[in-house]
This record gives sequence, C-alpha cells and structure tokens, in this order.
Amino acid sequence: MHCPFCRNPDSRVIDSRSTEDGAAIRRRRSCPECGKRFTTQENVLLMVAKRSGVTEPFSREKIIAGVRRACQGRPVDEDALAKLGQRVEEAIRGTGIAEIPSNEVGLAILGPLGELDEVAYLRFASVYRSFESLDDFAREIETLRGGQPAGPAPSG
Repeated sequence: MHCPFCRNPDSRVIDSRSTEDGAAIRRRRSCPECGKRFTTQENVLLMVAKRSGVTEPFSREKIIAGVRRACQGRPVDEDALAKLGQRVEEAIRGTGIAEIPSNEVGLAILGPLGELDEVAYLRFASVYRSFESLDDFAREIETLRGGQPAGPAPSG
C-alpha cells in the first residue's frame, strides 16, 4: 500500500476493524517514511456471471434500478427499494460464492419483491422469466395466491 502523502511503497497496519455490515475491513495505517497516518478500506469483490459468459462486479445500485423500473407507478418508496437491495446483496453474499450466476441474482430478487409489491413482482418476473402468454401470467398469479384456484370474478 503506497502512502498517499509521500508515495512510499510500504506502510504499517496499526488497527483493523470490520465495517458494520461485515462486507469490508477498515485498516488504520502508518507510513514509516513520513510518519503520517491514513485509513484504507478493503472490500470483497462479488462477481456476477452473465449468460453471455462475461463477468462483472455485483452492483446493489443495478439491482435497485431494475426493481425501481418494475415498481414504476406503484406505492413503493426509495427506502423500501434500498432495503430490498440490501436484502438481496446479503442473501447473495451469504452463499459464500465469489462468482454467482446472474439467474441466481434474479431469483434472489423475486422473493423480497413478492413481499414488497405483487404487481411489481409480476412485472419483474414477466421479464426475468420471459413470459410469452397470458397462461404464463396466470400460472405466476396462482403461485402468488399460494396455489389456490381463482375465486369468482367480482360482480357489479
């Protein structure tokens, strides 16, 4: 680690602490050359393997942006989206896998999104699972209803 003040290529770790969510480590360092102190942060990179074979770093912001599109016009606030993004990231990191397939990310989104808003869930699922007919929607709605057959249509 280069000192940000004198560019000396050596530094000494004085203290290490895990961040609140445990996804990173903060280290307090001292430069033996100039004596100044500085802080570094180490993050574990979680990679997503796309269907095309390309890998890219996991992005909570990208998850939230995709879910935000599904929630457009729905009564879902930014705090709820941020919490959903955090839940998805925690679930993925909890697998202990450093490179996760993109379809696993989608599956990790569906559960919390179904709890948040059923209409947004259907929108997201229709794209994620490539619905091609009304029957695809009907099957997913039955799943949301817990496998219960649909009741009679409301009259009036």
